[in-house]
Amino acid sequence: MNVLIILEDFVNDESMVLPIVRAMMTAIGKPKAKITVCKNPRLRGHAEALRWEKIQEILQRYGGMTDLFLVCVDRDGNEDRRAKLDGLEKRAQEFLAEKYQKPKKFIGENAWQELEVWVLAGCIDLPKNWNWLEIRAERKSKTGYFMQFAEQRSLLEARCQGRGILAEEAANRYDRICKRCPEDIGNLETNIQEWLVRND
Repeated sequence: MNVLIILEDFVNDESMVLPIVRAMMTAIGKPKAKITVCKNPRLRGHAEALRWEKIQEILQRYGGMTDLFLVCVDRDGNEDRRAKLDGLEKRAQEFLAEKYQKPKKFIGENAWQELEVWVLAGCIDLPKNWNWLEIRAERKSKTGYFMQFAEQRSLLEARCQGRGILAEEAANRYDRICKRCPEDIGNLETNIQEWLVRND
């Protein structure tokens, strides 16, 4: 199975999302899935990641070699983002069904409230005075929590300010991420599992 992850800015996001999606695919019985991140075209921000014209370009370029497309963007406290992803999923699925005979799936997910929270969810050494529900609800969780944690771990000078290092650690505790992020990681895993059951 070939999986292509579409991110709103792969430069920082790739190092976080790739190990977590690898752990997810292993957890659902697809440890040999080939998972890559879309770098061409390079998307710049959630607006481009949610724009049909950009997604259509990616589907046309990579559709023949990809079974599962995953769009992962920040929610940023925007309650309308799920509705936009739903509309994008519908349009992309219609495009794939019309163009390819082999079943393909397009799934979008928005991280509550930023992708960095998925990494924090898998870390077991967060400050004890932090409240997990407050982290999940914080619109600026990257600056409000993640950067503080990276500084505490002396990782601000590391590549991507330690995102990859912390994400690899977190991915080893994928079950913990899933339990702490049911609205996004849990939802994404369920959607993939349901598609696999229908098409395996």
